[in-house]
Amino acid sequence: MWHDGGTMIRLRNHMVGVEQGETLVFSDFEHDGPMWTGEGTRTARRRVTFERPFRSTPAVQVGLAMWDIQGQTNQRADISTAQVTAEGFELVFRTWGDTKVGRVRANWLAIGEVAHDDDWQLD
Repeated sequence: MWHDGGTMIRLRNHMVGVEQGETLVFSDFEHDGPMWTGEGTRTARRRVTFERPFRSTPAVQVGLAMWDIQGQTNQRADISTAQVTAEGFELVFRTWGDTKVGRVRANWLAIGEVAHDDDWQLD
């Protein structure tokens, strides 16, 4: 079994926050964008901002919610995150070779520590 390790985040139970959503990463078929008409390595990035910031950097999981891809070419896709902060993150979609991707929508889930109503803010 393949395992690449992971990161354990320990959270106090009353301070766990979960935010989820779906984001359209790109829609290139409408205007002949590079994911639809290009070849070789291509990357699309989309910034996601959380509704409220977490107290620290949350764990973020992403997946493909929808992809519109041409069937006559190889189907290559990689989706990940970058620049994860307490305020948000970047969705990163990559393809390469002759793959033609018309549009991608991603779903995501962020889990981390959030502020509690009883927290004191000292300036």
